[in-house]
Amino acid sequence: MAAEFAVEVFQNEYLTDGAREVDAIVTVAASGIPAGGVAAEDVAQVLVVDCSGSMRYPPTKLAAAKHATTTAIDALRDGVSFAVVEGTESARMIYPTHRGLAVASPRTKIEAKRVVRDLVADGGTAMGRWLALADQVLARHQGPLKHAILLTDGQNQHETPAQLSRTLASIGGRFTCDCRGVGTDWQVGELRKIAEAMLGTVDIVADPLGLAEDFRAMTATAMGKAVGGVSLRLWTPEGASVRFLKQVSPTVLDLTGRRAEAGPRTGDYPTGAWGEESRDYHLCVRVRPAGVGDRMLAGRVSLVAPGGGVLGQGRVLAVWTADEELSTRINREVAHYTGQAELAEVIQDGLEARKAGDVETATAKLGRAVALAASSGNTGTAELLAKVVEVDDPVTGTVRLRPQVADADEMTLDTRSTVTKRVGKGG
Repeated sequence: MAAEFAVEVFQNEYLTDGAREVDAIVTVAASGIPAGGVAAEDVAQVLVVDCSGSMRYPPTKLAAAKHATTTAIDALRDGVSFAVVEGTESARMIYPTHRGLAVASPRTKIEAKRVVRDLVADGGTAMGRWLALADQVLARHQGPLKHAILLTDGQNQHETPAQLSRTLASIGGRFTCDCRGVGTDWQVGELRKIAEAMLGTVDIVADPLGLAEDFRAMTATAMGKAVGGVSLRLWTPEGASVRFLKQVSPTVLDLTGRRAEAGPRTGDYPTGAWGEESRDYHLCVRVRPAGVGDRMLAGRVSLVAPGGGVLGQGRVLAVWTADEELSTRINREVAHYTGQAELAEVIQDGLEARKAGDVETATAKLGRAVALAASSGNTGTAELLAKVVEVDDPVTGTVRLRPQVADADEMTLDTRSTVTKRVGKGG
C-alpha cells in the first residue's frame, strides 16, 4: 500500500470590507505507510559523534556516547546504508574508512561497533565541517531518505558563526539532521540553528545515561519514513504576497525564508521526510483588498513529491462581507497556533532577558508564557516553566523568577519551547 496524503484547510474566510490579510491552518496527514517503512536500500543514515576533548569529562560521557552510537547501529535495518563520522576540529570517517556508506548487515554492524568502542576524546569542535562530511557521504546515496544524527557536548569553537552559516546554506534540504546536546555546556541557539536548517529536531540529554534510548528512538523514527524531499507548493493570485508560512505542529519552524520559486506566483517550501504522521502549518497571505460581496481564491496549497507529483491539495479562500458576525468570528485553529507561536517566542525572549539580568522583562515574558501555556492546555511546557519561575496565578501569568535555576532546567525549557500543543480540529 502506497503512502496517502490528505490536506485540510481551517480558516475563517470572511473579511471585513477592504481587509487584505488571510490566515489559515493547513493540516497535512500521511497514512498508509508500511509498518517497516520503505525498502531498506532507499534509506541512509550517518551518525556524527563529538570526540572533542571535553567529552572526557566526566568519563561516563564518552562511554555513553559510544553506547548510544552502537545502539543506533543495532537499530538499523539490514540493507540500510550507513556511516559513522568522528567530529573534532575536523571531521573523519571512522566507518567505513572511505568517504562512502556501508550496507548494514550483521557483519558490518559488528565492524562498525568495534571501531566506535575504540573512539577517544581529543580535539576541538567544528560542527560545520562535520555536517559537510556527512553531506558528502550522503550525496553518494541514490535513495530518497537521508538522515543524520549529530551529538555534541560543547560549543562550535573552531569555526566562526559565519562559516557554520555558509555550510548550512549550502547543504540545507539535502538531508534531515536531528541534533542532540549532552550535558549543559553546549549552546541551545547553535544546535537549534542547525536543526532548523536541516529540518530536524533538537533536544537536550542532560544525563548521558539517557543517550542510548534517544538514539534508538531517533533511528527507529528515521527507519519509519517513507517519502523524502516533500514540499509544500503555494500558489497565490496576482497582487498577493506571503506574509509567512510556519510549521506550527508538532514544533514551530518558520519556513518563510526557505521558499524556492517554482513558477509564476508559485513557491516551494521544504518539509523533509514523512512517515505515518500529521503536521500543521500556519499560512498568512496578503491579498488585494476588495469590497463586500467579492470572493477570491487567496491561495492554493499543494503537497508535492520530489518528481513534481501532487500528493494532496487544499484551497484558502477570501470572502468580503458586511456581516460582522461572520467577519469577527475567531477561527479556533488559527487562534490556537498563533498563541503557541507566541509562547515559543516569549519563552526564548524571557530566558534571554533573565541571562542579561533584566528581571522586569524576564518576569513579564515568562509570566506571559505561563498564561499562554495554561490557556492552551500545554501542560508539558507549563511544567518546564514552573522550574524557572514560581507561579502565583497561571491565569493572569503572575510569576516570580526563581533565584536559583539548574542549567539543565533552563536549557530544557529553551530547547523544548517550540514544541506545541495540538488542537482538536473543527471545533
